[in-house]
Amino acid sequence: MPTWLTAAQAADHATRARQLLSAGAAAVTVRTIRSWVARGHLTPTGLDDTGRQLFRLADVARAEQATRGRALRLVRLPETAHPAHA
Repeated sequence: MPTWLTAAQAADHATRARQLLSAGAAAVTVRTIRSWVARGHLTPTGLDDTGRQLFRLADVARAEQATRGRALRLVRLPETAHPAHA
């Protein structure tokens, strides 16, 4: 049985995945979810009782993965300490 998510829930799910890869520096917003829909990365699969679009969890994960490379290039990761060269 698929898991159904609203845009806000989808954004939360995708944010957790991105933050694992970006040391907490990347987030996915509801606006990003809507952008993924507009760009064809994500397709709504239904509506909830209030008319909000619903997305399958597996589809959200695929859209996050498909857009991850560009998104993480745009995120400035925290500087890491480098050992001094001898």
